Order: sequence, then C-alpha cells, then structure tokens
Amino acid sequence: MPFDGTSFPAAGHGLDYAHSPPSALDTAQLDTSHGSELVDAAGKLETYRLVLDRMEQATLNPAASRELIHRITKDT
Repeated sequence: MPFDGTSFPAAGHGLDYAHSPPSALDTAQLDTSHGSELVDAAGKLETYRLVLDRMEQATLNPAASRELIHRITKDT
C-alpha cells in the first residue's frame, strides 16, 4: 500500500476469499474480535468481492511495490 493517506478497504480484520469456477462454492473467512467466521451467502460474498476489488485498485503493482521497498530500505 502506498503511504499517501489512501484509505485501505477492510482494515481492521483479516479476510480470506476462496473461489472456484462454480461460484456456488465460494467462501469468505473473516478473522473478527469474536472469532473466525465463514461466509457463503451470495449477497455477502458479493460485498467481500467488492472489498477485494477495491483493495486491488488501491495497491501498487509488483514493480512499484519493489521500488517502494527499495526506497524505504535506502532511507532507513
């Protein structure tokens, strides 16, 4: 993630998303303060897919990520 103040979708809890060609088998696994939660309801899964899409849009591509890491290591 860049350090430019960009908000980070889903900050505060872990989210793993397992998907397969038959989307009926998709499952999201959340780490929450009250424990682990598995979600497989289509409506909720759509929400988590949108969160992951926003995360992907907010992150750096691999080359830019490597450049940022190299710049940080030079500065420290």
